[in-house]
Amino acid sequence: MKLSYSLTVFAVSTALLACASTDQEKSPHITKTDKGTLRGSGAQVKRFLGVPYAAAPTGEHRWKPPRAVSPWQGVRDATSFGNFCVQPQEYPEMRGAMGEDCLNLNVWTPAQSWSSRLPVVVWIHGGGFAYGGGSHPSYDGEALAKRGVVVVTLNYRLGLLGFMAHPQLSEESSERASGNYGLMDQAAALKWVQHNIAAFGGDPQRVTVMGQSAGAHAISALMTSKQADGLFQQAIMQSVGVMRPQLSLQQAEQFGVQIGADIAQLRTLPANEFLALQKKIPSDSNPTTARPISIINDGAFIDRPDYAAFNSGSFAQIPVLVGNVEDEGGGATKNWPIKTVDDFRAFVAKSFAQAKAPAWDAFSVHSDAEVRQALSGLYSDTQYLFGTRELLNVYDSKGLKSFRYVFARHRNDSSTAPIHGDELQFVFDNLEALHRGKQRPFNSADSKVADAMADAWIRFVKTGDPNGSDLPTWPAYSMSGKAFMQFGSNPSVRRGYDGRGIDFTRDYFASTRR
Repeated sequence: MKLSYSLTVFAVSTALLACASTDQEKSPHITKTDKGTLRGSGAQVKRFLGVPYAAAPTGEHRWKPPRAVSPWQGVRDATSFGNFCVQPQEYPEMRGAMGEDCLNLNVWTPAQSWSSRLPVVVWIHGGGFAYGGGSHPSYDGEALAKRGVVVVTLNYRLGLLGFMAHPQLSEESSERASGNYGLMDQAAALKWVQHNIAAFGGDPQRVTVMGQSAGAHAISALMTSKQADGLFQQAIMQSVGVMRPQLSLQQAEQFGVQIGADIAQLRTLPANEFLALQKKIPSDSNPTTARPISIINDGAFIDRPDYAAFNSGSFAQIPVLVGNVEDEGGGATKNWPIKTVDDFRAFVAKSFAQAKAPAWDAFSVHSDAEVRQALSGLYSDTQYLFGTRELLNVYDSKGLKSFRYVFARHRNDSSTAPIHGDELQFVFDNLEALHRGKQRPFNSADSKVADAMADAWIRFVKTGDPNGSDLPTWPAYSMSGKAFMQFGSNPSVRRGYDGRGIDFTRDYFASTRR
C-alpha cells in the first residue's frame, strides 16, 4: 500500500471514528460513514444491512466502472437487506429483492465500542460469476462475528451485466478495455472498507478477503491487480479456479458482439432480459477452454494472465489459507451424458485434442463402473486441484506462508462424499441455513466440525495462522512436506498432493500457452 493512500485512509477513518463514537453514546445502533449516518439493529452482534458502497450501475452507467455514492441527509435505515444483483433463480431463499441497483454490502460487528480495532473478514461469494449474493442465509455473518471479528458480505455485478466485454465498451473506456465490472465492484467495496470499517469497530489494516469458487477466483485475480493494491492483508480461498484458461480482451469482445452489436441499444434493455440472453449461450463442458462469463485478461484491471503474474512474483504476497473439498467435480458432472468407457474416452480425446494419448494415460478407466468418479476426478483436477497446487508451490518457492486444507466431512454421515460448495455452511457455522430452498439435515458430529472450521478460519483472520484450540498442529504447506489439514469427522493432518491427472493438466496447460 502506498504511504499517501495509507495516510488518507487513516485520516478519514479517524475522523469517522470520532463521530461514530459520539453517536454510539446516544444509540448503540448508530454510526457514521463517509457518506452519511446509518441505523442498524441487533444486540450482541449489530447488523448494518444493505449499505451502498457504489451508485446504481443503471442506464448510461451500465457496463461502466462503479461510481461514488451521493451523500444522504439524516439517518439512513440499515436494518434490512438491499437488492441482490440480477441473476437466474438459483436461490429462492435469498434475502432482499433482485435489481440492477445492487451494489451494497452488509456488516456484522461485535464491537462494544466503535473505537475497537477488530480484525475484518470480507466475504466474496461464488456462483460462477452468474448468481449468488451477500444476503444468502448461508453467509450470514453473526456466528463468525461472535468470534470477535467484523464480517462484511457484498454483492457485485454478475453475468452479462458484470463480465461482458465489447468493442464499443472498450472504445468508451479511457483504458481501451472492457469487462471485469464485477471485479471493479469488489475493489470498490474493499475501498469502502478501508474508508469506513473503523466506524463499525474494525481495523482497515487487518482485512482478510475470503471467498469460494468464483469468489476465490476473484480474490486470486485481485491479488494480481494493481487496482486492488493494499486493500487487504490476507486471503482465504476455498475451491479457487486459479491458473485456468481465460479469455483475452479480443476474444471477450467477440463474444460480446454476439450478444448485441449496438451497446446503446443494449443499454435500453430491461436487466431481466440479459438472463434470457445468458440462457442462449451454448454450454461447453470442455474443461480446457475459457469460460465466456468469467475474469477477462483485459490488459487494464487484469494486465496479464494469472499464471504469469504469480510465477513472476507480481502479486500481493500475503498469507493465504487455501483448499478444496473431497469430490469437487461430483456435483458439476453428475448429469453429464457420459456413462461408458467409450463415452469417456471420446470426451477425453475431445477435451485434450492436442494430446489425446497422454491424456488417456492420465485419466483412463477400465470399466463403466469407474466412469462417474473418473469424470468427476478429471473435472476436479483441471478446474481446481492443479491450479491450487501451482499456487501453493509458488508460495513455497518464494518463502511465503500458506496453509492447505481438504474438506472431507460426509454431512449427516452420508455415504456420499462432499462436493463443490458443501463446506460453506460449516465455515460460516450456519448448518441450519436454507440452501436452494431446503434445510439439509445435520447431526452433532457436523456441528463439531463446523465449530472447528469456523474457529480455525477466524484464528487465521486474527493472526495469519489457523493453529490453536484442540486442532492438531497444522503445518504450513511446503513442496517437500505437502501437509494439509483434513476436516473429516475429526480434523487430522495428512500429507501428499500428487496425481497423474494433476501433473498432466499442469503440463498440458503449459504447452498450450506457448
